[in-house]
Amino acid sequence: MQSLAPAFAQAMANHQAGRVTAAADGYRRILSAMPDHAYALHGLGVIALQTGRQDEARVLIEQAIAVEPNFPEAYVNRGNLLRAGRRAAESKQSYLRAIVLRPDDVEAPYNCGALLQMIADSPDATACYQRTLGLAPNHPKALNNLGILHKIAGRPERALLYFRRALACNPDFAEAWYNCGVILAGRGDFESACAAYRAAIARKPDYADAYNNLGFALSCLGRADIAEKSLVAALILAPQRPETLNNLGMACQGQGRLDDALACYQAAVAHRPDFAEAHNNRGMALLSAGRFEEGWREREWRWQTPHLAPAHVPFSVPQWRGEPAEGQRILIHAEQGFGDSLQFCRYLPLVAARGLRVILAAPVPLHRLLGRLAGVERILAENEVFPPVDLHCPMMSLPLAFSTTLANVPADVPYLSADSESIAGWKRHFEEDDPRCRVGLAWAGRSRAEIADLSALDRRRSIAPERLAPLSACPGVTFFSLQKIGPPPPASLAMVDLMAEVADFADTAALIAHLDLVICVDTAVAHLAAALGKPVWLLNRFDSCWRWLRDRDDSPWYPTLRQFRQPSPGDWDHVLAAAGRTLASERPHLTRWRRATPS
Repeated sequence: MQSLAPAFAQAMANHQAGRVTAAADGYRRILSAMPDHAYALHGLGVIALQTGRQDEARVLIEQAIAVEPNFPEAYVNRGNLLRAGRRAAESKQSYLRAIVLRPDDVEAPYNCGALLQMIADSPDATACYQRTLGLAPNHPKALNNLGILHKIAGRPERALLYFRRALACNPDFAEAWYNCGVILAGRGDFESACAAYRAAIARKPDYADAYNNLGFALSCLGRADIAEKSLVAALILAPQRPETLNNLGMACQGQGRLDDALACYQAAVAHRPDFAEAHNNRGMALLSAGRFEEGWREREWRWQTPHLAPAHVPFSVPQWRGEPAEGQRILIHAEQGFGDSLQFCRYLPLVAARGLRVILAAPVPLHRLLGRLAGVERILAENEVFPPVDLHCPMMSLPLAFSTTLANVPADVPYLSADSESIAGWKRHFEEDDPRCRVGLAWAGRSRAEIADLSALDRRRSIAPERLAPLSACPGVTFFSLQKIGPPPPASLAMVDLMAEVADFADTAALIAHLDLVICVDTAVAHLAAALGKPVWLLNRFDSCWRWLRDRDDSPWYPTLRQFRQPSPGDWDHVLAAAGRTLASERPHLTRWRRATPS
């Protein structure tokens, strides 16, 4: 065997230099002279493994182990083969044998960790990676995989530390850059996430996942046009991928191209028929286009999306779909935001008019207000034990139950009202014969900071209060804050702020009853004021919510609502300038109802 040492050394050198054909020839010449040369058998087995001939690789490596039972490298590669063949228990034993034979070897514990991570044995995988790092503290793959385990365990900040340690060891580690981007996007830092995804792509130009995630992050930042380019690049690399098609639909919808968005969503569900997010997004696009009948049906997928699935409560009684059910008790339950409840509570009297007995579950801040709706027998808090009922229906499924189309939206207002005693209680804050126009302002939606993409949407629909200055130039107007939470009123805009006295939406309704006009962004205040029949000017973002439709400045849901839309993403200056000019010209007419109303 000693005489074959130079030949084996040459074969190994060729192998390490990537000269695979020369290495294989060398190993074969050695085996022709010594058929039981364990290391040449192993070398040929590794070449077979590297070139995708797994059956041949397994035979050769097993032969090497039979000749040399204490061959740690052979056990590592045998473990790799078994892992690729999904033979986890045997693979683990092979790695453990390699660790016993060579305790200071780095690859055996690392590969064993990768196996255990693959089969979701996180504690033992973590122990293997920690052993790897004990031997090689700058092992970038072990650091990266530990980060992934921390992410899965719900420890994103710790995961980010490991990903960054991996990058400190290897700045060209594309997967670690990508994983950093995932964590940063998850906490809402989409700018930094975009930078991380771009770094991953720079190091791995065919990284389809990074292009996809970059496109999604750009959409969350309101840069739908740039997002589209990234998502198209992702589809070129990984054609027909449903997640990317869905994200491309969102980018097209963010640019107002509903037909293109619908085509993307349809393609996504064609490739994955149970893709709830794409169905739900398709539903919102259909509703934006006024295609209500299809839209309501698709929106029923919302309960299976990642955002809503955790909050979904399974009911033992059937969901009401509009069928005759006179005399039966129905639980109608609120969902998602306050604005959704205020918009769709209009259906509750219609349900009662069909002879059903209505029990309503809704957030406590809505109780006093919604309790005034005709036909509601009882209101429960959302976490209250539900009484026995025959049927249930989510509030946003009521339009489906009533077969609501664009032509038959139940739009009679007011359908909500403040009680006279509360209105009288707020009267002390207003001068009875004050001729100035009273305008309520709300500039920010409630932040959903716990969900990164919804938090980004909240930022896009909100206006920094200091940007409201164009409205202050209008003479003869007194502004009243309707902003309960969020950034305070701007110092540059004189404003009466009574919101500390507001306990719930019934109080807000009584305050609004004394106003002439409400100007606000897309938030619950818009729905409340419009449901009260008050003139409402909606300051609307470019990529607006489905409920406001497209290419119109009114709303079929609210006869008294007027929209001022951004002509391009983020252009609040245009919106506020238009609203300021309109306020200046229409101010005298807005107070007419007070002058004509007897005291």
